Amino acid sequence: MEEKYKEIIDGELIRRKNKSFFKSKTFLGIVTFLLGASIMYILFVSTDNRLHIQNVISENIKTTTIEEESDLKLAINNIYESTVYISVSSQWGVISSGSGFIYKKDNENGYILTNYHVIKDGSKYVVTLTDNTEIEAKLISGDEYYDIAVLKISADKIKKVATLGNSSNLELGDTVFTVGAPFGKEYMGTITKGIVSGVNRMISISNSNNSYLAEVIQTDASINSGNSGGPICNIKGEVVGITSSKLVGNGVEGVGFAIPINSIIPIIDSIENGKKIERPYLGIQLTDLTNTFMLQYHYGIRINDDVEFGAVISHIEEGKSADIAGLRIGDVIVNINEERVEDVQHFQYLLYKHKIGDKIKIKYYRNNQMLETIIELKDSIKS
Repeated sequence: MEEKYKEIIDGELIRRKNKSFFKSKTFLGIVTFLLGASIMYILFVSTDNRLHIQNVISENIKTTTIEEESDLKLAINNIYESTVYISVSSQWGVISSGSGFIYKKDNENGYILTNYHVIKDGSKYVVTLTDNTEIEAKLISGDEYYDIAVLKISADKIKKVATLGNSSNLELGDTVFTVGAPFGKEYMGTITKGIVSGVNRMISISNSNNSYLAEVIQTDASINSGNSGGPICNIKGEVVGITSSKLVGNGVEGVGFAIPINSIIPIIDSIENGKKIERPYLGIQLTDLTNTFMLQYHYGIRINDDVEFGAVISHIEEGKSADIAGLRIGDVIVNINEERVEDVQHFQYLLYKHKIGDKIKIKYYRNNQMLETIIELKDSIKS
C-alpha cells in the first residue's frame, strides 16, 4: 500500500510538475511573441516615420534651395545691366582697369561709382556696358580716403540703374554676390556668390600719402583685382557695398572686403558736383605711442610706462582748434567722445566721423594726470 501510494503521489507530482512546466513554456512563448510583434511594429512605424521625416526634410531643403536660386537669379537681373567695365589710360597707354556700376541717371548723364584707385593717374576713361557698347567717360571727382570716384557718361545708352540698399541691415551669414571683371574685359560680368563673413571690420589701407583705417564688410565671395569698384549686393540685388580690396597672403583664401554703401551715401552729392570733401583739422601732428625712438630722440618726449594706448601730440600749430582748446606737445590723446583712441590711425578715423562745426570732447594724459577739453571743429582740410 505504501509503495502504491507513493507511486500515486509521485505520479501526481510529476503530472503537476509537467503541467507547470508546460504552462511556463506557454507563457514564455506568448510573452516572446508579443514582445517580438511589438518590436516589429515599433521598427516598422519608426522606419516609416523616419522615411517620412527624411522626405519632409529633403523636400524642405529642395524647396528652400529652389527659392534661394530663384531669388538670386532675380537679384542678378536687377543689377547686371547696370554694371560696367572701366579701362583707364594715360599718355603711356592703358594703366589700369576695374569695374563700376551706374547708380543714377538724369536727362543727360548716367553716373558711375567706382574705386578711386582704379581711375587714379588716368587721363582717359572708356566704359564698356554689358552689351559691349563702349563709351568714353568723364571723371567728375573722387576721394582717396574713401577710395571712391564718380564718372559720367551719356544717358542715352543706359538700360538700367542700380538700386542702393542699406548696409546697416547686413547680418553675419547673409547671402551676397559680386559683379565684376576679375581677369579683365574678357571676363566682365562675372558673378561670385558668398556670405557676409564679418561686419564693421577695421582694416589698415595704405595709399601714396599715408595709411588710414577703413570700416569694411568682409565676405568670402571670390574677389580679384578686376572686381575693384564693382558692386556687392544683397539677395534683393540692392548694392550694399563697393568691392575695394582683397586680403592677399600665403594660405589666405576667401577673405575679401567692400566699402559699406552707407558710408559713401553722405558724400556722393559733393563728389557728383565736383566738390572736395571737407574734413576736420585740429592743427596737430601725432605720433604713435609705441614709436618711442621717434618720440624720445626726435621730439624729446618721454611718456610714462603706465600709458598703454593713445596718440601723442608731437607738433601743434598756433591759433588752430587744438591750440585754442589748450592741448600741448607731449599730451597723449586717449579718448574722443568716450571712444577709446588706440593709435594715430584710429584717432584719424574717429575724428573724420565728425563734420565741420561739431564739438568733440577729448580726454588726454599730461604729466600722469587725466584731463579733458572741448574742441569746436572750425578748421578743415579738403581732399
